[in-house]
Amino acid sequence: MTSSTPGAPRSTGHIVDEDATGIPSFEAAGGDWSEIAEEAARLGEERIVVNMGPQHPSTHGVLRLMLEIDGETVTEARAGVGYLHTGIEKNMEFRTWTQGVTYCTRMDYVAPISSEAVYCLAVEKLLGITNDIPERATVIRVLMMELNRISSHLVCLASGGNELGATTIMMSGFTAREEVLKIFELITGLRMNHAYLRPGGVAQDIPPGALDTIREALVTIKRYMRQLEDLMLGNPILQGRMKGVGYLNLSGCMALGMTGPVLRSAGLPYDVRKAAPYCGYETYDFEIPVAETADAWGRMIVRIEEIYQSMRIVEQTVDRLQASGPGPVMVADKKIAWPAQLAIGSDGMGNSLDHIREIMGTSMEALIHHFKLVTEGFRVPAGQVYQSVEAPRGELGVHLVSDGGTKPYRAHFRDPSFNNLQAVSVMCEGGMLADVVVAVASLDPVLGGVDR
Repeated sequence: MTSSTPGAPRSTGHIVDEDATGIPSFEAAGGDWSEIAEEAARLGEERIVVNMGPQHPSTHGVLRLMLEIDGETVTEARAGVGYLHTGIEKNMEFRTWTQGVTYCTRMDYVAPISSEAVYCLAVEKLLGITNDIPERATVIRVLMMELNRISSHLVCLASGGNELGATTIMMSGFTAREEVLKIFELITGLRMNHAYLRPGGVAQDIPPGALDTIREALVTIKRYMRQLEDLMLGNPILQGRMKGVGYLNLSGCMALGMTGPVLRSAGLPYDVRKAAPYCGYETYDFEIPVAETADAWGRMIVRIEEIYQSMRIVEQTVDRLQASGPGPVMVADKKIAWPAQLAIGSDGMGNSLDHIREIMGTSMEALIHHFKLVTEGFRVPAGQVYQSVEAPRGELGVHLVSDGGTKPYRAHFRDPSFNNLQAVSVMCEGGMLADVVVAVASLDPVLGGVDR
């Protein structure tokens, strides 16, 4: 990080790269903000330091941006996180392996399915049952992850437009997203924080008629996407606000560990679905969109194209599910399979009377097993594992450690928003105060994942 004010303290750092445009990218490490303030006072300089957030409509959650400004120019920018800290990772260490899903799904609350997927895949690796997951469950996981990618990118486009004053973009984006949330509610019973993916498969099969509903929803979403493209791509005001703003070239992305649309907007087609396929992604036909502009405009283009690619994958999953017909969606091992394949009660709550009658009236062994599996959980062999997936914001990874018990010894997530926020200073310093909003929006951070 640097400051353009003569005599101002500079954080220690060095230029990583300077491309053809002459815009440098910096790798920086510096002292605490209070040290900068003290040195400014010692030098007798008068500076303006403003806080953007943590209660601010343009910071995508409770993100605090500490900005030093010279007129309308940002001379120094720092991100302050931790205002939404929930202790999710530590809480997971006091719950069974299956209960952990209900915690990690609340991290990135805009894309909860990705968090559930990476956690379940990691637990299955530790259990050694990766190849035992029913094919139908794997296809349903891909279906849900790609639908979630569509809804997440729509939130980014819609909220980004709203922050620039384009209310129509927000309305079209959120209306399109509503189609996906209706599908989620139909399949999982919830619009967010689903806990639908479980170690061993998914909680329940998709209900009758869901595939037809998905096909109809895709038609509606495509219509809204055409509206969004007309509103955004041909808008000269939007182009002026986004082109060349939030610039971060490929060398800067690599130095800061950036992933997702931010990295792909700099020209590198890195995507975990292609680089290290999981859930059978290697069997689906789709492309990795890239841009060369390395700015907010390029990130918007990449996300729009990724929505279309996700719709391609969703269509393929629907075809596969229709062709295969009903089947198991949970691993066959009853020592692992959470007893969720059951009918809901007539009031829409709890277990159906038929299921209760079966486990309590026909088999004492089944009742004992049900009780122990739900209250105590299954044991996972001692060991550790790292698993990653391509979440909407970039590479989402989890490091799980088991000591052989019924709870994780350690659960730690690599959330892409946390890593991507490192770029705030590089993107914003030297630019205008109004461009900070655009730069942060182009990162698409979700603070639930950042703070965990």
